[in-house]
Amino acid sequence: MQKSYYNVIIVGGGISGTALLYTLAQYTDIKNIALFEKYDDIATLNSNAKSNSQTLHCGDIETNYTLEKAIKTNKTATMLEKYAKQYDYNEKYMFKVPKMALGVGKKEVDFIKKRYEDFKEDFPYMELWDKKKLAEIEPALLEGRDKDEDILAMGTQERYSAIDFGAIAKSFVRNAQKAKATADVHLSKEVEVIEQLGDKFKLTINTGEHYFADYVVVNAGAHSLLLAHKMDYGQEYSCIPIGGSFYYSKVDKLKSKVYTIQNPKLPFAAIHGDPDIIEDNRVRFGPTAIALPKLERYHHAHFIDFLESLSPSSEVLEVFHNLLSDEDIREYVFKNFLYEIPGIRQKLFAKEVQKIIPSLSEDDITFAEGVGGLRPQVIDKKNKKLLLGEAKIDTGNGIVFNMTPSPGATSCLGNALEDTKLICKFLGANLKTNKLKKELL
Repeated sequence: MQKSYYNVIIVGGGISGTALLYTLAQYTDIKNIALFEKYDDIATLNSNAKSNSQTLHCGDIETNYTLEKAIKTNKTATMLEKYAKQYDYNEKYMFKVPKMALGVGKKEVDFIKKRYEDFKEDFPYMELWDKKKLAEIEPALLEGRDKDEDILAMGTQERYSAIDFGAIAKSFVRNAQKAKATADVHLSKEVEVIEQLGDKFKLTINTGEHYFADYVVVNAGAHSLLLAHKMDYGQEYSCIPIGGSFYYSKVDKLKSKVYTIQNPKLPFAAIHGDPDIIEDNRVRFGPTAIALPKLERYHHAHFIDFLESLSPSSEVLEVFHNLLSDEDIREYVFKNFLYEIPGIRQKLFAKEVQKIIPSLSEDDITFAEGVGGLRPQVIDKKNKKLLLGEAKIDTGNGIVFNMTPSPGATSCLGNALEDTKLICKFLGANLKTNKLKKELL
């Protein structure tokens, strides 16, 4: 007989949902846990290796991170690194690839020098790489570049930096089910409605079935806020889905992850180059960033769901107006729109790529069809601003809604631990602190 009641139900089978399934199974005494995923496999959307940059973000080369955020991100990245090593996934799902933040021109070189000084105490493995060192590590960065152009990088060859989040998500499920008999995974079952009935929650599935839980965590990407709004939670938030695309290089010249300097006004990653870990001898450049009226990048989606998540209002319009009043942001939005238009996009995007590898031309790159994902950027309507990180709606009533743009995948175990603590406190369950510290912290 199929089980219909659980202590905890997780909605969403990406890296965040599966990480929570794993931490609950491994580090608590909660008996019955289930995960519901709308598609027929785990990690088919943003956690899939084709949908993201395959980067284990440690905060060391992400130049839009403050030192405080970098330290926090590094701690959660280390949790994922320790997990992978524990199960011998290093060099299987996680790889040591040289990585760097590259500064080009005097202004950016000065920025890299200062950032290195500010970060070296907390990131002692990072090094400054001048032209001579870069010629050894990544000669393609210098090919075709003006010999008098200033160039400097802050990088390392010591850390694991590339990771297949989709493969890790599937491993979370396998290891959760080994640890606990009742860690059920329901595929091809979309949660359409969540209702609170006394001290329980009733979940209605697209098949017409009903499931019940003491506690619910929604880790459903851009759909999290949609489900929250349906329960009249999170009305102070709006979601604008941002799609990212990539370009492939036809010339395999790059062996390192090369990030460029981020404009601090922008919430999206600057263009970077990454050796693709699932496509041999291919390099990806990107991502672009464009607002899309849908909640999933390459699946059919209802426009009404987008409107419900966007929740248009005067506050949302004011946020858009304030953003587009800035010349840098207007230019960024316009350029990224053009990067999606066939016929002109390769020539325009080649200029971005040439900052990293000057010798590449538009004929050396091609638009990566079907590659890229969609991230929920959350707008705080009350304070009229764009939130530049994870957003959580903790109702205090036994249900949590998570929206996790980058670096949500890297922070999956850290975020899962936060939710695990909330769940244990609410249900009166025990957290296996010693085991947790030994294995992850």
